[in-house]
Formats: sequence, C-alpha cells, structure tokens
Amino acid sequence: MSPAELEVAQIIVEGLNLEIDHTEIDPEQPMYREGLGLDSIDMLELSLVISKKYGFQIKSDDPDNTTVFSSLRALTQAIEKRRTK
Repeated sequence: MSPAELEVAQIIVEGLNLEIDHTEIDPEQPMYREGLGLDSIDMLELSLVISKKYGFQIKSDDPDNTTVFSSLRALTQAIEKRRTK
C-alpha cells in the first residue's frame, strides 16, 4: 500500500470504529457489502469524516460514488484529486 492508502485506511478504521488493523485492508477489495462489509450508513459516516479531514464533500447523489467507494485504492485516488487540505 502507498502512504496515502495507509492514511485513508487508518481514517476508515478509526472513523468507523472497525475492529481490524488498517494495514490488513486490501486496497483492491470492495468496501461496500462484500470485502470490508460496509453498509450505506458506514458510507455516509465515512463521507463526513473525509469532508472534515480533507475539506471537500462527497454528496450522496454524486454519480461517481459507486466508483469512488468501490475500494480503498479508488477512494484514495478520489481524495488525492479533490483534497483542499
């Protein structure tokens, strides 16, 4: 994992109070339902954490959300493109 992916993985684990080590997250595994097993409420909470940390919002009606939240790697890439902080 890249340093940015490790940072985002840490944010996911801490922000959602997951009981796994952030280094155990496979950057290519799905985050929603399968893989990490996150649900829609988790995704909303994660969006809020990202907004506070990086200074941009991921809106619930954004058509790119399926892609953005498809994996840790995809989320990290989206953050790197949009971040203001």
